[in-house]
Amino acid sequence: MLFHTWITFVLAACIIAISPGSGAVLSMSHGLAYGVRKTSATICGLQLGLLLVLAIAGAGVGSLLLASEVAFSIVKVIGALYLIYLGWSQWRSRVAVDAGAGIVLREVGESAKPQPPSLRKRMLTGFLTNATNPKGIIFMVAVLPQFISRQAPLLPQLLILAVTMSTIDMLVMHGYALASSSMQRFFRDARARKRQNRFFGGLLMAVGAALFFVKRSSQS
Repeated sequence: MLFHTWITFVLAACIIAISPGSGAVLSMSHGLAYGVRKTSATICGLQLGLLLVLAIAGAGVGSLLLASEVAFSIVKVIGALYLIYLGWSQWRSRVAVDAGAGIVLREVGESAKPQPPSLRKRMLTGFLTNATNPKGIIFMVAVLPQFISRQAPLLPQLLILAVTMSTIDMLVMHGYALASSSMQRFFRDARARKRQNRFFGGLLMAVGAALFFVKRSSQS
């Protein structure tokens, strides 16, 4: 892969990562609730989901998925419903137990502190958030071919692009989590935590609802 091609992809990856989406909302939500260190597991899950999307797009499966109305609709509906489920679970949380998003809080008067779900659950939540995002598949199918040369082996190029994209996205998501966690001092009482849950829950549901309007491509 030529250096100028890689640099161009780096710039594109930065724009993709910084653009607000379900991954950013989830990173901010967990960052505010649990802090940056514990949100790292969520972000690692996001990267696993992102790598799966990159693999699907790079292997050509993404093109087949976009060509099938039924297959694309299934992925779209699953992704949308999952985000709406996460958002609703967080919205209805009463600062006690949130089974959907896995947020567990100990109610100790006004100083209730969130107890994060297990590392596995945080990673799974992150993974499913990115892996079931049809917008990610569409974007990668459209973007990846622009940076892949037919004159060079495919696998090494995909590995370079995957590592680059995942590294940039991980740094950006940690930045979102860090910015959000810096506001923890304003959300120490139960009432503030309830507003926090409804805000991020509403955002997740809005992003999920928006996925229903995602089209396969401009040609479909």
